[in-house]
Amino acid sequence: MAKHEVKIIRSRRRTLALQVTADGQVLARAPLLMPVGMIRRFVESKAAWIDAKVAQRKAQSAQAAPMLTADERKALAKQAHSLIPPRVAYYAPLVGVTYHTLALRFQRTRWGSCSSRGNLNFNCLLVLVPAEVLDYVIVHELCHRKEMNHSPRFWAEVERLCPDWRVQRRWLREQGSALLQRL
Repeated sequence: MAKHEVKIIRSRRRTLALQVTADGQVLARAPLLMPVGMIRRFVESKAAWIDAKVAQRKAQSAQAAPMLTADERKALAKQAHSLIPPRVAYYAPLVGVTYHTLALRFQRTRWGSCSSRGNLNFNCLLVLVPAEVLDYVIVHELCHRKEMNHSPRFWAEVERLCPDWRVQRRWLREQGSALLQRL
């Protein structure tokens, strides 16, 4: 394997993917029955990408902003409560869905989630992202009320209301980890 320790995480996914976490840990996310040899070959073929991503994560953490204080968290939560629910209420009828509950929390790994019962959760840190990124996350979670997966039908629904969703998702992947590290 690569010169970095790689942790294999198996789940009911169909594809093999690599992830370098904010703290530089390398994860190989694999289908349950995929042979270890196939995973190792994939990791080895991506060694240059892994090295670059680990270096990038180290540089990001070296220049990371300080942790949020209790007062800052309180102010962000208040701002989130005034900003996010009206945006969700605006987009829900445009998507053509309803929802059960709406919760705002400080989450270390997620920007939003949607349960099969229609409960929506959003990260309070979304008040720190550009407005179009916030709207993308809201549309993304509301679209899960129609499709509880990431199928082509799901992405078509997201694209109907957020045609530049790829740009917004890229922003979250490239810039979002620095915000999440502040928790």
